[in-house]
Amino acid sequence: MALHLTGNNVHIINKEFVPIKVLLLSDIHWDNPKCDRDLLKKHLDQALAENIDILINGDLFCCMMGKYDPRSNKSDIRPEHNKNNYLDAVVTTAVEWFKPYAHLIKVVGIGNHEDSILQKHETNISERFVYGLNLLTGSDVKLGGYGGWIVYRFQRGKVFHAFRIKYMHGFGGGGISTKGVPQFNRMASMVEGANLIWMGHVHEDYEVTTSIETLNHFQKVELRDVLMVRTSTYKEEYNEGKGGWHVQKGLQPKVLGGRWLELHPERIVKDRKERVKINAFTYKTL
Repeated sequence: MALHLTGNNVHIINKEFVPIKVLLLSDIHWDNPKCDRDLLKKHLDQALAENIDILINGDLFCCMMGKYDPRSNKSDIRPEHNKNNYLDAVVTTAVEWFKPYAHLIKVVGIGNHEDSILQKHETNISERFVYGLNLLTGSDVKLGGYGGWIVYRFQRGKVFHAFRIKYMHGFGGGGISTKGVPQFNRMASMVEGANLIWMGHVHEDYEVTTSIETLNHFQKVELRDVLMVRTSTYKEEYNEGKGGWHVQKGLQPKVLGGRWLELHPERIVKDRKERVKINAFTYKTL
């Protein structure tokens, strides 16, 4: 069903009043030689087979091999991108590679890697990717931001029931012990009304559920669960512990993949009063 934009960066996706499944991805680093494209394709093909929406929360690209990037290293560039028009080559090949999944991709957010390219090279490669994909396939992929909202609205009769996702690519480091969980506390302190807060960035994989107290329209106390979801990466940097920046820093091997989000709208009748609850949970892609 239709996807449209309200406000500056709020994307609304309307659905029927039936359970749905969504593929949450971030930190793909698609152009990096260390990206496990076979695993990524497996998950995208699963989404394709089941007609599942795909959301991407930043760092679709790595793009660290540019002229003004001090981290650039020729060993970390794919042959098809080792050209004078490096950024053009990355975007063009990405559009072709993701073409079979274009009709499923709903929103592509911006990560720190894409934002770095914008600052150093004055071009928004996420915007160029979305434009190229839509132009080539006739799809309607939307460009998100570093953070924003994606709202799934389930229609029952003439009424819509919303499940609100606050996405933010991420900030800070993960930490070997905390894995970035405290960052959700900061997000929760400044975000209100979200059913799910989703971040990537630190290449960790987990779901944490917190419960908050609120007053409903009848001034009765209600407890509401909020999911805190972190999606990991497809970039395998550990390399059997043989060496490299990741190993030198004492960083752990990272879980590869994304997470499936399931949303199950439910009609509840109690004391002759009806309400709708949207049950939600996530689990790791395999």
